[in-house]
Amino acid sequence: MQRVLCATDFSERSDRALRRAVLVARAEKADLDLVHVVDDDRPKRLVDHEATDARALLRQQMATLGSVDGVKGRSDVILADPFEGIARATEERRPDILVLGPHRRQFLRDAFVGTTAERAIRKVACPVLSVNGPPVSPYRQILLTTDLSEASKAALQRYCDLGIFAAANHAILTVFDVLALRLAMSGSLPREDRDHHVATEAAEARRSLARFAGTLGRSDLQLLVRHGETTEAHEILKAAEQTQADLVVMATQGRGGFPG
Repeated sequence: MQRVLCATDFSERSDRALRRAVLVARAEKADLDLVHVVDDDRPKRLVDHEATDARALLRQQMATLGSVDGVKGRSDVILADPFEGIARATEERRPDILVLGPHRRQFLRDAFVGTTAERAIRKVACPVLSVNGPPVSPYRQILLTTDLSEASKAALQRYCDLGIFAAANHAILTVFDVLALRLAMSGSLPREDRDHHVATEAAEARRSLARFAGTLGRSDLQLLVRHGETTEAHEILKAAEQTQADLVVMATQGRGGFPG
């Protein structure tokens, strides 16, 4: 890994992302670039004033990163829609990973197009690390998730090829369905029959997951399978709680996403 890109809006949420980006850059001996996007859909006087202040703040942050954290890099202010600006920065800088914090939600806008972070995770060409919690230490337990598809394989292979967070424990999860329990008469099945169907599908899911994990070239992955009794998202959250994961890795429309 050579370059980490962190987008900041100077909020406390962005500070979490910045601290995590520093930890990653230091561990990987990579450059750390900072970018701030100024929404240019406003009067020019306001845009120019905010851009000037942002450049000054970025210079201060970069100086601190160099003197205190020993991390070098560049900073930039981009005048654009927040999402478009971040996308442009990733195209120009070509980072190995983009680090974002959970952005402030704007209800009406988000209902139609999603938050800046959500749009970035789905659209930019590099893996995205979305930082939700305070970065108090390196990641210790990481949960990889897969639906066993080629898109998922490509995303997880890219994660493995990056070679980051190598000291952490890794588990890999797939959520399986039981078709027999979705049929109209499944409610009348005896408990023993229901348990048998679940156990049979769980065994097949584990075999499939083992084959999938083998293609990633990782022999250290703990295999986890869960019956999709609720939504996949809920099952992933339960598995993350079970394993005490502090990072979840998943694919999004063929792109890599690292929500942590």
